[in-house]
Amino acid sequence: MKLLPILLVGALAAPLFLSASKAEPVTLPVAGATYEIDGVHSSVLFRIKHLGVSYFYGRFNEVTGSFVYDEAKPETSSIQVEVATASVDTGHDGRDQHLQSPDFFNAAEHPKLTFKSKEVKKSKDGKLSVTGDLTLHGVTKPVTADVEFVGAGDRGQMGNKAGFETTFTIKREDFGMTKMLGETGLGNDVRVTVSLEGNLKQ
Repeated sequence: MKLLPILLVGALAAPLFLSASKAEPVTLPVAGATYEIDGVHSSVLFRIKHLGVSYFYGRFNEVTGSFVYDEAKPETSSIQVEVATASVDTGHDGRDQHLQSPDFFNAAEHPKLTFKSKEVKKSKDGKLSVTGDLTLHGVTKPVTADVEFVGAGDRGQMGNKAGFETTFTIKREDFGMTKMLGETGLGNDVRVTVSLEGNLKQ
């Protein structure tokens, strides 16, 4: 008698497991189309060690640019990003002003932090390997980052969107930003996270 309820529960639950196991189709960005970066829904974050004992976080509030992606021909893809250095935000006005000064970003002389891709290719883990020129503090250096495709699709009134994210590390000294460098000040390594949401250009 106890077997019947168990069989009934199993029969009812089976469709749920079957539906859960079906993979949803992946919507890709429109191939070869230009997406303009949505600054409201994009983020550029950074992390740096403070006094050798903790990690400190900040962000930039103004990011613009565009990207093009083609799943079938990733080598034709490209991205360019511009960040206003004066938009640095650490949650403390005095510190933000110091970061904008010649001691750090020197926003008056170098108002933009930019990245422009030179090569895009698929990596073994399915991500994109993007190499390009990062210009910061008036210095341009090559940077390679593993970029993850997050999602894409038509979102009705919100428009046709696509998003990517990456995290990479740079060294301050490579860009001539050596103020307060060391364990008694700020670390050399800066971990940067860039999360971009783009709107399909009409």
